Amino acid sequence: MSVAVEIFGTTEDNRTVDLIKITNSAGSVCGVIQYGAAIQSLVISDSKGSKTDVVLGFDTLDRYESPSNPAHGAIVGRHANRMENAEFEINGKTYRLFANEGRNNLHSSPISFSRVVWDYEVLDAGGEPAVRFSYLSPDGESGFPGNLDCHVVYRLTADNALSIEYDAVSDQETVINLTNHAYFNLAGKGDILEHELKLEADEYTPVNSELLTDGRILPVGGTPFDFRTFKKIGRDIGADDEQLRFGMGYDHNFILKGESGSLKTCAVVLEPFSGRSMIVKTTLPGVQLYTGNQMKPETGKNGVQYGRFSGLCLETQFYPNSLRHRHFPSPIFKAGEHFRHKTVFKFE
Repeated sequence: MSVAVEIFGTTEDNRTVDLIKITNSAGSVCGVIQYGAAIQSLVISDSKGSKTDVVLGFDTLDRYESPSNPAHGAIVGRHANRMENAEFEINGKTYRLFANEGRNNLHSSPISFSRVVWDYEVLDAGGEPAVRFSYLSPDGESGFPGNLDCHVVYRLTADNALSIEYDAVSDQETVINLTNHAYFNLAGKGDILEHELKLEADEYTPVNSELLTDGRILPVGGTPFDFRTFKKIGRDIGADDEQLRFGMGYDHNFILKGESGSLKTCAVVLEPFSGRSMIVKTTLPGVQLYTGNQMKPETGKNGVQYGRFSGLCLETQFYPNSLRHRHFPSPIFKAGEHFRHKTVFKFE
C-alpha cells in the first residue's frame, strides 16, 4: 500500500487543491481530491487483468468548479437529495434554504459539501492507509442550524474494497444526511444500460412530477423497479410507466432490507463484458438509484465522452424529502448526537 500527493489545481479563489492517490497491494488506485472530498478516479482490474478507471469525472479542477458539474464523485450534504419547498422545521422553527430546483432544494445548494475545499490528513492503519477529510460547516451555512463538524474517511483495502466512513456532529439540533455522488461505469466507457443490477429492496418510495417523494411506500413486485434478481438496467428503463417518465429513467429511493445501522449488502452490479462486479454495503436505510438520466454530452477524463446513461449512482442515504414524511426514518440529529455511517464498494 502507498499514498502519493500531488497538486491538482487552484480554485477560482486561489486555494490549492491536492490530489491524494492510494494504491493497494493489488495495484488498484483510488484518487481523491480536496474539492468536494471527491473520488476523482478509481482504477480497477477486469477479469483479464486490464486496468480501467470505473468512476466518471474530470482531469482538471476548473471542470469540477463548473456549475455544470453534477457532483462527480463528491460528498453531498448537509442534506443529500431533495427537500420540498426548500424548507424544514425543527422544534416549531422553520429554516429556509435556497430553491435551486424549481421551488425545492437539491443537495443543500448553494454551499453543498460538494462545492467546498476540505482539509485532509493521511492515516496509517495497519498497512491500509486512508485519507481523512474534515470540514467545519458554520452555523447558518446554506440555512442550516448549528456548527457541523464533519469527517469522511476513504480507505482502499487489499481486497479491492473502497470504504467511506462518515462522522458528523453539531452543537445544535440539525439535519444530517450525507452521501457520496460517484457515477460508476464498470466498463469505463459507453453507457450503463447493459450493466446488471440487483437491489436488496422489496419496496421503494415513489415520486411526484417534481421528483419529490410523496410519502407512499410501494412494493417493487410487478413493476420496472423490481431488481430483486439480476436485471439489465436498460431492460425496463423505457417502459410506459409514470414513475420512469417523471425521472426520465431511474431516480428513485429504494428501502433496504435489514436493520439500519448494521452493515448490510444493498446492491450488486455486474458488467458482463469486462467481468467486473461491484458489491455495495451500507449502514444507511435507503439507496437512491440514479442512472444519469439528465447527464449532458461532455468530455470527461482521458477524452471519454459522457452523455445520458453514462454513469450509475448508488447514493446510500436517509430517504429523500423525509422531513415532510415523518413515518420515514428521520435525519434530524440532536446536539452532540453523531451521524456515524459507513458505505463500502467492493470490486471483484
